[in-house]
Amino acid sequence: MDTAPADAFDNTLVLLTVEEAARRLRIGRTVCYRLISSGELESITVGHLRRVPVDAVPEFVTRRREAQHTPAPMTAAAA
Repeated sequence: MDTAPADAFDNTLVLLTVEEAARRLRIGRTVCYRLISSGELESITVGHLRRVPVDAVPEFVTRRREAQHTPAPMTAAAA
């Protein structure tokens, strides 16, 4: 019998399914596919399968955090 929690992560994985990546990000599958389509979340194809590298998830979060903490550049009209 498997006693691991449903959200436990397997540290040996190199690639995640889109559903697994979405679950780690706590977003929906459709939103995850949109992030992949826009290039915001890295993914690769293996045969006919779409996979997200494990390290792409924290990299995505880091980029989003940096973008939200970066002040907007001042324009000439604002000066």
